[in-house]
Amino acid sequence: MRTVAVLGGGIGGLAASYYLCKSPQVAKVILLESSNRFGGWLWSTRRSDGGVFEHGPRGIRPAGAVGRNTLNMVEDLGLSGEILPVTYSHDASKNRYLYVNKQLHKMPSGISGLLRTVPPFSRPLLFSIATEIFVKKSKEEDESIHSFVSRRLGKELADIAVDSLCRGVFAGDCRKLSVRSCFPVLYNAEQRRGSLTLGMLLGSGPSQVVPPGPLSQRSVKESWAQWSLRRGLEELPESITDFLQRSRRVQLHRETPIKCISYSASGWTIHLEDGTITADHIISALPAKVLSSVLPSSCQPLIQKLQDISCVTVAVVNLQYEGSVLPVTGFGHLVPSSEDQGLLGVVYDSVPFPQHNRSEGLTTRLTVMMGGAWFQEVFGSPDAVTEEQLLERATEAVRLHLGVTSAPSWSWVALHKDCIPQYYEGHFRRVESMRSFIKNNSLPLSLTGSSYDGVAVNDVIYSARTAVEELLGNGI
Repeated sequence: MRTVAVLGGGIGGLAASYYLCKSPQVAKVILLESSNRFGGWLWSTRRSDGGVFEHGPRGIRPAGAVGRNTLNMVEDLGLSGEILPVTYSHDASKNRYLYVNKQLHKMPSGISGLLRTVPPFSRPLLFSIATEIFVKKSKEEDESIHSFVSRRLGKELADIAVDSLCRGVFAGDCRKLSVRSCFPVLYNAEQRRGSLTLGMLLGSGPSQVVPPGPLSQRSVKESWAQWSLRRGLEELPESITDFLQRSRRVQLHRETPIKCISYSASGWTIHLEDGTITADHIISALPAKVLSSVLPSSCQPLIQKLQDISCVTVAVVNLQYEGSVLPVTGFGHLVPSSEDQGLLGVVYDSVPFPQHNRSEGLTTRLTVMMGGAWFQEVFGSPDAVTEEQLLERATEAVRLHLGVTSAPSWSWVALHKDCIPQYYEGHFRRVESMRSFIKNNSLPLSLTGSSYDGVAVNDVIYSARTAVEELLGNGI
């Protein structure tokens, strides 16, 4: 393998380049990014007063093979000393809230929380869990998350808790999202064990094998629930970029939009605004619709499937308040769509990561997330809404939900257009069809990134590793 071109310099493209660098089989890697920075949605603002604000993901889970894989990468990059862990015993892990009927409700936790009725739910959660074991498994190959949870655990849990969870994780509508693609662990538990309860207790099938390194072992020993980095999560893509530059095997190109790509017997030709690049293989970490817009017309069946994957727009508003203003302590609160379609949730950033607060003087950092699948309906066109409108909506939510009447001392509004892919019912079939087309036509093309195999940071990094392993035909 002489030259591999990686399209897209978000965390997926950076991770693919990182893994390619690990192999002597690849002579040269060319990474192409259209914007002026690498890292994609991993984006942190570091203020001169020591404050750190995340405009994208703000914490990464260490659990599972994908979590171990990311921690192994972090360790290899020399970032172990930068880790900010949050344990399961921390308030941010134990206390999560829902905003229902115009008030905050702490989500049930522990045995006592399962045994008694905890508002906003009308019966103990243990009742739903105990009866779930008798529900017959579905014969459908996929269904919506809302349908799945309603059938197995009851409509109330689906309407309130799961609706809110899907808004917080995917900024999406659980009535459209696929349970098989968004929550494969739940789908597999039902299919293989006939029950979520039995699936959780007995396991629901084989998982990826990733040996834990020392940092991953430490995360288990210390019971980490999530982690960040001292200078914000953007420190991860920055460190990968530095690693790639030091390797001298990767050509890094910012501000290099791709006009189109063409294929012939000799390989790929990537057409740029000011010339062309040739490559033997392409790993695309571009959003599905962006890739569809540059592929040759001979790939029409693939183009159509790529265009079927929708994305949603999310407004992220960072707020800093003077003093300690929160009425409760915890990770934050989510809002079901029945309560307020436009407002997805509020994260209490100062609770899990107080190290990111301003170095002098007590402050409270919050992040308000808005829009998602409801953006157009609530706010109109993303091109027409103003930062002032979004800031006003965010501060009003903080006032109503948390009783914070003071004005923020600092704010930042980020509008992330088409930032989270939506895995609607049948998503797994669409992805299978795409990869079958690539294989059947012997195209030297790999698909990675958040459009296909998971939207979380861990999933995207692991997807990049898998793409490289499949390309090179061996482990890394």
